[in-house]
Amino acid sequence: MNNNQNLNIPKGLPLIIIIAIVVIVFISKSALTIDSGKAGVLYKTFGGGVVTDQPALGEGFHLIAPWNKVIVYEVRQQELFEKMKVLSSNGLDIILEVTAWYLPQKDKIGRLHQQKGQTYLESVIKPSLRSAARSVVGRYTPEQIYSSKRDVIQEEIYTETKKILDNQFIQLNDVLVRDVTLPPTIKTAIENKLKQEQEFLEYEFRLEKARKEAERQKIDAEGKAIANKILSESLTDKILKEKGIEATKELSSSPNAKVIVIGSGKDGLPIILGNQ
Repeated sequence: MNNNQNLNIPKGLPLIIIIAIVVIVFISKSALTIDSGKAGVLYKTFGGGVVTDQPALGEGFHLIAPWNKVIVYEVRQQELFEKMKVLSSNGLDIILEVTAWYLPQKDKIGRLHQQKGQTYLESVIKPSLRSAARSVVGRYTPEQIYSSKRDVIQEEIYTETKKILDNQFIQLNDVLVRDVTLPPTIKTAIENKLKQEQEFLEYEFRLEKARKEAERQKIDAEGKAIANKILSESLTDKILKEKGIEATKELSSSPNAKVIVIGSGKDGLPIILGNQ
């Protein structure tokens, strides 16, 4: 008896198995999961290349035709640390340590990939940051960079770098100047100058404080003199006699022993004599 007849295999089963295998392979090649904080740029092999007129593929599961590709980009904020040598306005070497926070513009990742590629950090961001830093620092002296203008310089580097990157499909969030290193002799000279200026300001403060205290004492003395003058002018003979009479009445009514001589005091006031 024929073995094929014993197996009794349906005529359509091999075709179904082949189709199932093709479907499984198709799905395995087409399935794509994009992780958190990432986005995908779709490349259509037979449809014009990089897709730039549609949003990038977001997080989660996607089915892509197996002949197409997806290039995944990090879309969370990223950090760049750069140490660079620049020149001040008088030609001295300054070492800047700068941190930049950046990320791709999510709605323009397709154009970023098409025009800049995944190496945009090296080819776009770093050159832009260095160019802006050199341009800004070249406007200031080492003393200004080291002390009073540091925040201003930081803001100007951010503004100039952002202006470049906005047209390169990259979002710049901030730039921080972490450290400034000057030639040792220049740094020492600046620190000595700042110390002398601080000592001078302290001396000026003490002088101003002493001057204000002297003015306060003068005003206080003048006020007391004016008050005494007013009081002296207000004490007429009549008022003094009246005060004397009031005092005499109070003394005469006290329990202490005394002798009162009427009319024998100055201005006709009584003299009070007592044993206490």
